[in-house]
Amino acid sequence: MNVPTENHLTEEQLVLYYYSEASETAGVEEHLGACESCRKAYHSLQRVLNSVDSLPVPDLSADYETRLWSALDARLGRRKSFAARWLLWKPLVIAASMAVLIIAAFLTGRTLERPSNQQKSVADSGIRERVLLVAVGDHLERSQMVLVELANAGAPATGHLDISYEQRTAEDLLEANRLYRQTAASAGDFPTATLLEDLERVLLEIAHSPSTVSAKQLEDLRKQIEDKGILFKVKIFGSQVEQREAAPSKAGAASL
Repeated sequence: MNVPTENHLTEEQLVLYYYSEASETAGVEEHLGACESCRKAYHSLQRVLNSVDSLPVPDLSADYETRLWSALDARLGRRKSFAARWLLWKPLVIAASMAVLIIAAFLTGRTLERPSNQQKSVADSGIRERVLLVAVGDHLERSQMVLVELANAGAPATGHLDISYEQRTAEDLLEANRLYRQTAASAGDFPTATLLEDLERVLLEIAHSPSTVSAKQLEDLRKQIEDKGILFKVKIFGSQVEQREAAPSKAGAASL
């Protein structure tokens, strides 16, 4: 790849080169050797991705799994799989969210560095949109798990239903939801920001509910979910994510 220095490398090329997955490594190296602007951008990207790769993975005690299942054995069957999935995924979810937001911030900065190159700016905007799209799609899928658990919960047999798992999960999701909503608004993706704002209200209701709820309180929570139509909106958004992710591939195939 003999790339003139005025045609700067894209963020995708730099990321692939960093992970040794570039199809034309020699060409990228040649360009970086001749282009100071891309060289500086790559060094900046290195610092960002190095910090992401060095994120600490929480250490779990040797008896973590035993203690986890012991705590879950007393719960209803429908709650075991949900709680276990979330507790085991949570460290990875947090790390992935941080990585996505750091990379999105890097891409935003790169776009602002070269405002005169309109074509490059449009390309960077597309990359940012795809990064945010995938991140929000995953976040909504996790949020949907909580909403479905509550929407499908049976009437409490003992007068009250323990929703402490959903409550704590909603609290964790709220932190990520605020970050994604702010990122979407900053990127000008107002439909996504609006959906996340609606979801935030429902997550707040769940997080601020008692850890055990009566049949009436459970029905009130269900009504909140139904009245806002949040489950329907999340499903529609999920379909749109799949279509928008497939669009670039279809466009590329059509141009062949």
